Amino acid sequence: QVHLVESGGGSVQAGGSLRLSCAASVSDVSTYYMAWFRQAPGKEREGVAAIAGRGSPTYADSVKGRFTMSKDNAKNTLYLQMNSLGPEDTAMYYCAASSNIWVTSREPLRSIWYGYWGQGTQVTVSS
Repeated sequence: QVHLVESGGGSVQAGGSLRLSCAASVSDVSTYYMAWFRQAPGKEREGVAAIAGRGSPTYADSVKGRFTMSKDNAKNTLYLQMNSLGPEDTAMYYCAASSNIWVTSREPLRSIWYGYWGQGTQVTVSS
């Protein structure tokens, strides 16, 4: 089992920033495809960003240029730096992990590949 715990959510005004963290209970996060998803009320779950042991992060078009995903392998921690936040970014944000890097790499922002999920952290952006 893989346990993921998100933190860092909160309420901010439009234009502000937040940094989300995801602590993973695995020995080496580089052996997993790690991702951030979000879901707002009435909307489908959306892949935000994903990264594997090698390569650069993949971002959804809606967050490119504003969000930055990174990993600290030594701390087994995933981060999502969110800048220039707007009300459209309001959602529950989830950390996820896939144990199969190769199948996930085909469509890294598709939720079906991810078998492990955190409890979520709420992000609310006011105008």
